[in-house]
Amino acid sequence: MTPAFVLAAGLGTRLRPLTSHVPKPLVPIGDATALDAVLACLVGHGPLVVNAHHLAKAVVSHGRLRGVHVLEEPRLLGTAGGLANAASALGAGTVLVWNADILAEVDSQAVVRAHEASGGAATLVVAPRARGEGTVGVGHDGRVVRLRGETFGEEAEGGDFVGIHVVGEELRASLPTEGCMVGDVYLPALRAGRRLATHAHTSGFLDVGSVEAYLAANAAWLARRGLTAFVHEEARVAPGVRVERSIVGRGADVRADVVDAVVWPETAVTREVRGAVAAGPGTVRAPSRDWSPW
Repeated sequence: MTPAFVLAAGLGTRLRPLTSHVPKPLVPIGDATALDAVLACLVGHGPLVVNAHHLAKAVVSHGRLRGVHVLEEPRLLGTAGGLANAASALGAGTVLVWNADILAEVDSQAVVRAHEASGGAATLVVAPRARGEGTVGVGHDGRVVRLRGETFGEEAEGGDFVGIHVVGEELRASLPTEGCMVGDVYLPALRAGRRLATHAHTSGFLDVGSVEAYLAANAAWLARRGLTAFVHEEARVAPGVRVERSIVGRGADVRADVVDAVVWPETAVTREVRGAVAAGPGTVRAPSRDWSPW
């Protein structure tokens, strides 16, 4: 069984003030959390290890309930440093790495099999784009030939690295104690002539690091279930109040219309919320503005 590592130590800066009291991996997506959505894609992997920094205790408690080992990072180590720090918890060999803010219906086992067949030092999951576009260039043989503006061969098509990858044992052995996987590991590997493979993902993905993407992720959750709205059975909605294309969390008290929005658990809504996130005492976060008290 291939171990899996979830990168969940980010600060959630683009989602503030939503992430002032809730770490980004635990923001609600439908009736669960972003981290739960990722863990659901990792069934069949083990051990499962998650790192945490911002509001780490909440992530530790959440992981414990799900049988997941959470490593606290007192200071941020970066994506490469975080993976290196988890070496003893993960064990030896190849490891699947998944960013906690990436929601995608990726067959993780298929990615591992593709990596094993590729002979590469690592395999990056890439959403295809036209040649020259995106963050990654892919060669005719499926290897990475462009990364962060540097080229390493003839490009057949472009693509976006979706934040899901498989790191081989040999490359893991050379990880820095701090730093970034792309800038401090993958680019030096390419410069040294090492092969980084790719695995195409064509079903789309969402990075819930922004408010726009967070709202889109919740809308997609509704669409996948054929729902026009979701109201938790323990939420309260006043008579005559509209809840349209929205999600209302557990214990919420909704006394005004909610449209194209997400209402977090235990949140009171006394004024209309439209195209925004209502999250706790007096905070609304919308794509077009920072926040406003009710």
